[in-house]
Amino acid sequence: MNLEFIINSVLISPLLFILIAILSWFIPGLRPKKLILISKISIYLSMLIALFSCVIVYQFGIWESKSIAYNGLGLSIRLDALSVLIFTMINLISFIVMRFSFNYMDGDNRQGVFIGRLAATIASVQLLVLAGNLGLIWVAWILTSISLQRMLVFYSERRRSKLAARKKFISARLGDLFLLVAITLIYNHFGTGNLQEIIVGLKTLSSSLPSTVEIAMVLIACAAILKSALFPTHAWLVEVMETPTPVSAMLHAGLLNAGPFLIARMSFLMTEMTYAPIVLIIFGGFTAVFGSIAYMTQSSVKTALGYSSISHMGFSLLLCGFGVYAAAMLHLVAHSFYKAHAFLSSGSMIDVKKASKIILPERKPNLLVLLASIILAFVIFGSLAFLWGVNPIEELSLLVISCIIVMGLSMLIGTVLSTQNAKQLIPKVVLTSALVAVAFFSLETLMASVLKSQIPAISQPSTVVTILLFFWLAIFVGLVLIQMFSPFLKGKAFWRKWSIHFRNGLYANVIYDRLVGALYIKDAQNKEKLING
Repeated sequence: MNLEFIINSVLISPLLFILIAILSWFIPGLRPKKLILISKISIYLSMLIALFSCVIVYQFGIWESKSIAYNGLGLSIRLDALSVLIFTMINLISFIVMRFSFNYMDGDNRQGVFIGRLAATIASVQLLVLAGNLGLIWVAWILTSISLQRMLVFYSERRRSKLAARKKFISARLGDLFLLVAITLIYNHFGTGNLQEIIVGLKTLSSSLPSTVEIAMVLIACAAILKSALFPTHAWLVEVMETPTPVSAMLHAGLLNAGPFLIARMSFLMTEMTYAPIVLIIFGGFTAVFGSIAYMTQSSVKTALGYSSISHMGFSLLLCGFGVYAAAMLHLVAHSFYKAHAFLSSGSMIDVKKASKIILPERKPNLLVLLASIILAFVIFGSLAFLWGVNPIEELSLLVISCIIVMGLSMLIGTVLSTQNAKQLIPKVVLTSALVAVAFFSLETLMASVLKSQIPAISQPSTVVTILLFFWLAIFVGLVLIQMFSPFLKGKAFWRKWSIHFRNGLYANVIYDRLVGALYIKDAQNKEKLING
C-alpha cells in the first residue's frame, strides 16, 4: 500500500502544472508574482520527483499504478526505464524553459495567461510519457495537441500564427483519428489497453498476429508522422515563428518528440510488423534528407532551426523503422537539449558578432581529397566497430545507421584536407573523429543497457529493410558530398534553382494553404492590408 502511494506520488508533478494552469485563469495579467512563485516551486519539485522516479525504477524495476479502467481500457501510470528517461528530460527542459519565460514575458500584459498555457502543455506531455494504458495515451495525446494549439495562437492578432495553427489543427485531428482507430484495433485483439498485459500477451503468442494489428501499427506510424511534422505535413512547423521563443523551445525540444516516443513505447508490436516499419523508413528517410537540404538554404535563423527539427524527427523515426530503438532514443534526447538551447539563444547577437570576426582559410575543391575523407571516416568507424564487437549480420541495422552518423565526421575531415596550410590539423581531426565514434558507440551501448527491458533487441532485418538500409546509406553519402561541394556550387544556375525550391519546402505547404484558405483574400480591404504588411 505504501509503495503504491509512493508510485502515485509521481503524479504530483503534472498535477502541480495543472494547478498553475487553473490559477492563471484568475491571475492572467502583468507580473503575476504569486503565479510565478508557485511555478518556481513546481519546477523545482518536478526535478526532485523526476530523480525520485529514477530511483524507484532502479530499485524496483517496472511499476504500474492501479487502473481506473473499464474492461481493461482506461487510466494508469507506468514507471519504467523508458518513461523515467523521457520524463526526466521533459522536466529538465521545462525547468529551463519556464525560468527563461519569466524574464522573456516580463512586461507582457498577458504574462499570467502565457505561464498557465505553458504549464498545461508541460502537464499534458508528462501524462503522455507516464501513461501505462492506451486510454491515457490517447487522452494525453489529444491534450498535447490542444495545449499546443492554445500556445500557437497566444498572439491571436497575428495572421501568420493563426494560419499555422489552422494547419496544425488539421494534422493533429487526423493524427488523433489514426491513433484512436489503431487503439481500437489493438484493444479488440488483446482485450486490454494495459501496456504490460499487451507486452506479456505478445511474448506468449503462439500464432502470427492478424492483419488488423498490422493496420493498427501502420496507423500508429502515420499518427507519429503527423505529430512530428514529417514531410509533407511539415508546413505548419516552419510558420510558427511569430510565437514567443519559449513556445518554440518547448515545441521543438518536447512536443515533437511525441511521435518517436509513441513508436518506442509500442516497439514490441512494431518489430513484429512487416509494413509499418517500412512506412517509417520511407517517410523518415525522405524527411531527414529533405529537412537537412532545406535547412542549408534558409536565411532566417528560426526557420532554419525549424527545418533542422524536421530533419531530426525524420531521422529519429527512420531509426525506429530500422529497429535501432536505443540509438533513436539517444538521438531524441541529444536533439532535445540541443534544440532547446538553440532556440533560447537564437536572439543572441554575441555569437553572431564573434562569428563575423572569424576569417576562414581558403578551401580548394578536390574530388579525390573529399573521397579520401569519406574513406578515412569509414576506416575510423570500421576499426572501432570491430573493436567494439558489433556483429555485422545480427546488428546490420546498427552498423549501417552508425555509418550514416559517422558520415558527418567526413565533413570535418574533408574540410581540413581541402584547406590550404592545414596539414598540422590532420592528426587532431583524426583523433577528434575517433573520440566522436567512441562516444557514439559508448552512449548507444549505455542507452541499450538502460532500456533493454523496454525495447526489443536489434534483430536481423528482412530483405526489404536491408535494401532500404543500403539505399538510404547511399543517399546520405551523396548528401554529404553535396554539402562538401556546396561552397563551390553556389554560383551555378542549377544550384540556385534548386536552392529556391528547397527554401520554399518543395511547395508542400501550398496544399495546406488551400485547405485553410490562406491563398484567398475575401475583400479588397484585406488585400490592401496584406500588401502593406
